[in-house]
Amino acid sequence: MQQGSAPKISFVSLGCPKALVDSERIITRLRAEGYELARQHDGADLVIVNTCGFLDSAKQESLSAIGSAMAENGKVIVTGCMGAEPEQIEQAYPGVLSITGPQQYESVLDAVHRASPPVHNPHLDLVPPQGIKLTPRHYAYLKISEGCNNRCSFCIIPKLRGDLVSRPAADVLREAERLVAAGVKELLVISQDTSAYGLDLKYAESSWKDRSVRARFLDLARELGDLGAWVRLHYVYPYPHVDDVIGLMSEGKVLPYLDIPFQHASPNVLKAMRRPAAQDRTLDRIKRWRAACPDLALRSTFIVGFPGETDEDFAYLLDWLDEAEIDRLGCFKYEPVAGATSNALPDQVPDEVKQERWNALMARQQKISARRLKRKVGTRQQIIIDEVGPTVAKGRSKADAPEIDGAVYLSSRRPLRVGEIVTAKIERADEYDLHGIVSGF
Repeated sequence: MQQGSAPKISFVSLGCPKALVDSERIITRLRAEGYELARQHDGADLVIVNTCGFLDSAKQESLSAIGSAMAENGKVIVTGCMGAEPEQIEQAYPGVLSITGPQQYESVLDAVHRASPPVHNPHLDLVPPQGIKLTPRHYAYLKISEGCNNRCSFCIIPKLRGDLVSRPAADVLREAERLVAAGVKELLVISQDTSAYGLDLKYAESSWKDRSVRARFLDLARELGDLGAWVRLHYVYPYPHVDDVIGLMSEGKVLPYLDIPFQHASPNVLKAMRRPAAQDRTLDRIKRWRAACPDLALRSTFIVGFPGETDEDFAYLLDWLDEAEIDRLGCFKYEPVAGATSNALPDQVPDEVKQERWNALMARQQKISARRLKRKVGTRQQIIIDEVGPTVAKGRSKADAPEIDGAVYLSSRRPLRVGEIVTAKIERADEYDLHGIVSGF
């Protein structure tokens, strides 16, 4: 580093959107202190790797990223979920400068300061009031809580991130307002268990503008819906009070979209998974939700090959999917995770059976998705533009979250801008995506 020049930090962010928010907070603090971001490890003053430790495959990706940073730079700080259990990192790479767990922002900054002290320049150390975003300017993740009170048998998130700690409603709303003022058009609400928001605070009120707002899922969603941006709800467990939020969707306050990680449908498997919330009447609730809000899109994730999952359990899941008609679906083959109680369950499913079930489920879902999307042909949809090409723009409808769901490909008589929301007529559909033409601005 040259005398008086700002230290350069190369940053790798792995894992879920919750980890991305952690990365944004660290980067915002570093930029406020005058650090610059480098695009490559080589030539940077040091590297920060924000790891994921949820699955063994994610741990391997994290270890690989650390190894690349060590080879290309040599000065590496590790944080994130895998850092909560540092032994594996220490064994593989004893030369890393520091290892911390998730949300330990101060410890990361302390390690940065020790390795490469900041050089303050009041003319350069300017950070936009909304902070540094790692997502495109037009959408942002809004984290409303940390941790989780559930004890699902396949999950070690509570061990890594602790029990539920909710943010006061006013703090969340202030951050959301800053984001919208900075040009964000879509707020993606995230946490480990969004429906449980505020439980730890006993739903305490906090002062927001001229009123008090309770730290409750429904109250927060209603207030966010008044900020003028799309509000998309992720990681919502199907507790009974979720029914109340459907009304906000019918009113247009929040997007008609629910990301509910059902994980399975068979009562036997759900019991072995120790899933929270009664799911035995879920199909009836889905029918009621769609009756109240016909445009509702449901996204979910499922696990196949969980220990003890029988052919009958899997057939039950396929039949359930046919009836539920989940719009968007992610599927994982069960992986044992160090520290998860499910590792000790009997009747582990062979890998080849997991793969067969994964293939069968995804084939079934492809047909369901194509059927659901075909119903949208001829309709007009609001589309938010993510990418602009020479002849075709790529965007998303209200039914599509960024990166995990489908896309809408549009032609237009005039050039479109990233972040713009347009009205489009849908002309055709395939298994996962829609195609149309812009019909209004």
